[in-house]
Order: sequence, then C-alpha cells, then structure tokens
Amino acid sequence: MQAKTVLLTGAAGFIGWKTAQLLLEKGYKVVGIDNMNNYYDPRLKEWRKSQLEKYENFKFFNVDIENLGALKVLFDSFNFDYVVNLAARAGVRYSIVNPHVYLTTNAHGTLNLLELMKENSVKKFVLASTSSLYAGQPMPFKENLPVNTPISPYAASKKAAEVMSYTYHYLYDIDISVVRYFTVYGPAGRPDMSIFRFIKWIDEGTPIKLFGDGSQARDFTYVDDIAKGTILAMEKEVGYEIINLGGGKNPISLKTIIEKIENLLGKKAKIDYKPFNKADMMETWADIEKAEKLLGWKPEIDIDEGLKRTVEWYLDNKDWVKNISLEENVQNI
Repeated sequence: MQAKTVLLTGAAGFIGWKTAQLLLEKGYKVVGIDNMNNYYDPRLKEWRKSQLEKYENFKFFNVDIENLGALKVLFDSFNFDYVVNLAARAGVRYSIVNPHVYLTTNAHGTLNLLELMKENSVKKFVLASTSSLYAGQPMPFKENLPVNTPISPYAASKKAAEVMSYTYHYLYDIDISVVRYFTVYGPAGRPDMSIFRFIKWIDEGTPIKLFGDGSQARDFTYVDDIAKGTILAMEKEVGYEIINLGGGKNPISLKTIIEKIENLLGKKAKIDYKPFNKADMMETWADIEKAEKLLGWKPEIDIDEGLKRTVEWYLDNKDWVKNISLEENVQNI
C-alpha cells in the first residue's frame, strides 16, 4: 500500500518537529513547512529541522501559512491525505505586545489551509489549539465548556481558528480534529517557555524571573505524548471534535517545578520575583476522558521522567544551547 502524505505546518517548531518525527517513523511521507521566524532563537528550529532531514520520506519548504500563493503551489505539487496545522504564533504575553501577527497567522493562516483543502478535496484536518481558551472555567476543563471569554489575543486567535474550522466542516464535510494542548515541555523545547528557561538559568546561576509567587500551576504534558495524541487525532474520523491533550493529573506549581529542576541539576535557584501578569491563568487542568475514549490516548511520561529527559537533553547540547539568548522575548508559562 502506498504511503500516505501529510502536510505538516510548523515542522521546525517544538511540537511540529516531534510530531513529524513520529509520523516519519510510522512510514508516512511528510511535507513539512515552516517560516523559520525569529520569535525565538532560530538555532533551535535549525537543529530540529536537521533531525528531520535525516529521513528519506521528509521534504521541507520554507513557507509561511499566511502566504496563500506559496501554499497553492504546494497543494498543486502534492496529493495530501492529511493536513496537520501546528504552525502558530504561540505565547500569551507576546500576543499582548504584537496582537496583529497572532490574528494573521493563527486565524488567517488556518483559513488559507482550509480553502485549499476545499479546492483540492483534502478531507482530514488537525488544528492545534490551546488550554488558554479555558480561562475562568471550572476545573478540570472539559471540551464542552463555553470558551467565549479569552483573556489574551493568543487565545482569541485560536478560538477564531476553531470556529472557522467548524464552518468548513459544516459546509464542505472536512473531517476536523481540534486538539487543545496543555503546557507542553520536553527536549529542544521553546526557549520562551518557563521550563527551558528555568533549566538554563539554574544551571548558569542566573536569577530566575518568576512572575507571581510561583503558586500558579499547570497541567504539564510531555512532548512525545502530545505528538502521539496528535497523530491519533489525525488517523481517526471524528466529524468535528475538540479534544484535550493534557497530563490529566493534578496541576503542578511552578515552585514545585523549580525544586525538581534544582534536584536534577544539583544546583540552587536564585529567584527574582516579578508582578503576576493578568493575561496569565492561575491554573490549568485537563479532563482527558474524551481523548481516552475517542482516541485510546493517555499520557505515558510523568513529570519526573519528562523533566529528567529534558535536563539530559540540555546537558548533552549545552555547548550550543548556552549561546541561546533568553532576554529578547516575553516569558511564557
């Protein structure tokens, strides 16, 4: 049987890289695209891309999902069986600084893909969305909660992508899995996220910038588990479904994360306390019952094993990771 072809956007991004890797290992042909922007140090994106280019069934193109013309060339050149949209402007705090690019990438970019899927009769779409939509809702967060009060432009742009996707499902019978991710971490993670920063800062003896008192908590989810759930969502016909992918256990506070990293590195953190950011959520916690029932998915890597693997990757790659600057961008939890 001929291998099926996946268009995977954001292929050099953190979750995109790992999802592409697992797809390639399963025998799919993957056409990966990424605009390689400098929201954070592109050296990490180049490293991830270099890992994927070792596979014969991987092709990469430097394409932005906002560029409808370039996307059209791709759709004319390949027969895609699936489109997995992991390209996004991510991060709550930077979306307050530069809201326009969040809407153009996350909403308009998604629309570009859906239009080309309609025109080329591609019938399966996976959209990466976010736990940030659940602000103000009761925990653990269930997918059927009304999420009509986003507290950041990032969350609002993802809501726009979700509802546009529903429209294309309704009008054109595209099968759509919306996967809402909960605080993803792991090796080669985003350097604007707290875990990457905490590891680097504690190791270097640089004071950690901690926004709030550290009691804010997250449903941390290891990147391999997220990638596996994303692929299961791609392979399953669902109609239109929103599916949480999260750790599913009690949220873990940032104070606890810092203590665990201290133990792994054998070093003590210095902490520079900053005011809490009102666009941040205090806690997130996924109800993952739907993912278990619909996809047969549940996370396999707990926080201790996940942090151990993440610290090991950092130490193994420290010779170049040490040069990555963490100062230019806004920190996200």
